[in-house]
Amino acid sequence: MTINQAAESADPEQGGPAHLVLVHDVSKFYDTGAERVHALREVSFDVSRGELVAVVGRSGSGKTTLLSILAGLERPTSGQVWFDGLELTDLSREGLRTLRRERMALVFQSFALLPMLTAAENVGVPMRLARRPAGFREQRARDLLRLVGLEGRTHLRPQELSGGEQQRVAIARGLANNASLLLADEPTGQLDAATGAQIMMLLRKIVHAEGMTGIVATHDKALIDLADRVLTLHSGVLSEERVAA
Repeated sequence: MTINQAAESADPEQGGPAHLVLVHDVSKFYDTGAERVHALREVSFDVSRGELVAVVGRSGSGKTTLLSILAGLERPTSGQVWFDGLELTDLSREGLRTLRRERMALVFQSFALLPMLTAAENVGVPMRLARRPAGFREQRARDLLRLVGLEGRTHLRPQELSGGEQQRVAIARGLANNASLLLADEPTGQLDAATGAQIMMLLRKIVHAEGMTGIVATHDKALIDLADRVLTLHSGVLSEERVAA
């Protein structure tokens, strides 16, 4: 089956392509003057709807580059990436921006919350950008903060929250516009082991409760154990793909 046929093959229950994400022969390199650095080398895999996939590998293995390409933040040097039947490498910058805003939830280890806004207001930012009505934004923010276990903390600003609570707000913000794909880059990197395990359990809960697909780059064994499938990168090469135990 060609990549085009795979992208077009429909899942009768979902009414769309059988796989939400398809990556075909993706390579990425950077020229740094005298040297060419290969971040990814001919990486191919697919992700089914509803799967939680962990991407693992040492620092510098290409995990962050891969997630950036999946999010349309970077373009591959060669290869194709498909999201729900759309070829990302063919979309304009504005098209990619719209896709991220409306269909993807991006979560990073830095939290990236706006310090002057409350938890509820931070969650509401994507909805404000999408021009959702104020009443809808407020109710959706409350519902999402309840989902991530922060009911009663909606009025607090980031500096009044713990690291784990800030990450929960960041996750809720990513879910604001009913995304179908969750992309998380080392979401527990700034958290202690116990809090990290809680966040990992939360991510799995959300993927299943919200009917999402999740791809998470991580070193955290807690998530690796919770994932449906594990992809291992080594020096930019997909060296192993296995179903989690």
